[in-house]
Amino acid sequence: MEKELQVEIKNTDVLIIGGGTAGCYAAYTLGITGEHKVLIVEKANIKRSGCLAAGVNAINAYITEGRVPQDYVDYCKQDAKGIVREDLLLSISENLNEVTHTLEDNGLVILKDENGKYVTRGNRNIKINGENIKPILAKMAQDSENVSVINHVNITDLLVKNNRVQGAVGFDVNESKAYVFYAGAVLVATGGAAGLYRPNNPGFSRHKMWYPPFNTGAGYAMGIKAGAEMTTLEMRFIALRCKDTIAPTGTIAQGVRAKQMNGLGEIYETKYGVATCERVYGTTEENRQGHGPCYLKTDEISPQQEDELYKAYLNMAPSQTLKWLEGGQGPAEQNVEIEGTEPYIVGGHTASGYWVDNNRATTVQGLYAAGDVAGGAPQKYVTGALAEGKLAALSIADYLKNDLSPESDDSWKNIISEYNQFLNNVNTNISIEQLEEAMQKIMDEYAGGITKGYQYNETGLNLAEEKIKGLYDVLSALEAKNTDELLQIYEIKERLDLSLSLIAHLRARKETRWHSFGENMSYPEVNKDYEAYINSVLENGQLKIIKRPLVVDDYEPLVFSFNHDGALLYAGGEL
Repeated sequence: MEKELQVEIKNTDVLIIGGGTAGCYAAYTLGITGEHKVLIVEKANIKRSGCLAAGVNAINAYITEGRVPQDYVDYCKQDAKGIVREDLLLSISENLNEVTHTLEDNGLVILKDENGKYVTRGNRNIKINGENIKPILAKMAQDSENVSVINHVNITDLLVKNNRVQGAVGFDVNESKAYVFYAGAVLVATGGAAGLYRPNNPGFSRHKMWYPPFNTGAGYAMGIKAGAEMTTLEMRFIALRCKDTIAPTGTIAQGVRAKQMNGLGEIYETKYGVATCERVYGTTEENRQGHGPCYLKTDEISPQQEDELYKAYLNMAPSQTLKWLEGGQGPAEQNVEIEGTEPYIVGGHTASGYWVDNNRATTVQGLYAAGDVAGGAPQKYVTGALAEGKLAALSIADYLKNDLSPESDDSWKNIISEYNQFLNNVNTNISIEQLEEAMQKIMDEYAGGITKGYQYNETGLNLAEEKIKGLYDVLSALEAKNTDELLQIYEIKERLDLSLSLIAHLRARKETRWHSFGENMSYPEVNKDYEAYINSVLENGQLKIIKRPLVVDDYEPLVFSFNHDGALLYAGGEL
């Protein structure tokens, strides 16, 4: 007897896909008036989902005393070697402190000194007790007027007609049930993408990584398939982390001012530069030249500083504290070994993601993006995602004044038919895990993964594209015994779809602007002709690359325009 998912149709004014940082804050913002019916759909449970699930110990984007929002824009622009959307960064920066204070009003503990001022950590950071930051955000969203939540539902596809979003389709990960959501506006607030490349740790430890392993690029993939324009995917993010535990290094580097040191005892960080990508590149190069292992030099810190590090890591990466304790040597006795991670696609740290205007609207009418999936604005971190959630929510409320009701049709039936096909496949010789490993091996070896020192060239990228495309036939034959395995299949499918776009972007930027993030050995130098955004859009099944001019200096905020039929009229010009 064939398996078939039951289908439930739901209607809402605003559909928020993803109940993480940006999604929860967008719902909270819309709930202040309660004018619109808001539905958050989350594939886990919003209380402990997304990047904040385990908590954080600092707010990394805040306008500290004596600084102004433009200072943050300038920092981000310099760190990203100029390829940023200054209009997006400024609108974020102008909201960083407000959203921080709102979180504090709702229970977030921000550390203060004897004068009642926030304790800073560097020029843009403040210290918090943030182990419960996600439950606070979830409560803010759930308690808001006219906001409801459906947990454990995985959205796979957007419903789009004549370039106007109508809703989305997904399935319950625990029950044999599918959902069709119709909405006047849709906000994509899912996470970025982990798991495209072979990870640092093999086997059962493969999910011990920098970025949440269950953020699979779903938001990017559904946007790509729906014809939304993407930007700067080639600016991958590679985190510099504590070896083996993959715990953050910024807490040590900024908290106790530890310098990067090679195995010869030489401080090397200023040799390569101090931009985020250069810190990774320097470590990679020192190891390649035989000067490793590399460390953060902590063997001169005080007992008090060591105690602070123990506590800080217990808040967000307890495995690092446990490693120190179990080994019998803390950071005051032994320098902390460091390494780079595999590459990720994450718009909270780089400029990769949806091409959005200053209202966080995408090039599909009625579709918005915020947080890690929104491109153009790197270094947004937690508070930047909150700010984008707020900005998108305000824009959506304004958009809904047009009273553009969604048009229902039966296009969703093909999507659910695909779900049922996977549930009824039999006799496949390939497991879900084997296909995932094949994909990661291809990306690692041909598209600049860890084992290649993050380097790639045009020949390798062409091979990567060919081999990734060859995995789709294998994918279509996979069997899902239940909707949990169906989820695993779609997580691979999303990664494959995103990998093809990533490969196209890596190939299109014919330069090396960000060492390690994009180490193009066919074009190892910076090229001024590529002081531009590399964008892409899927048209008639083919990925089209678009080169758009930078928004710089006396910039006007970019705002997209559409005609009455939903066709895109203006999205920033082309080069």
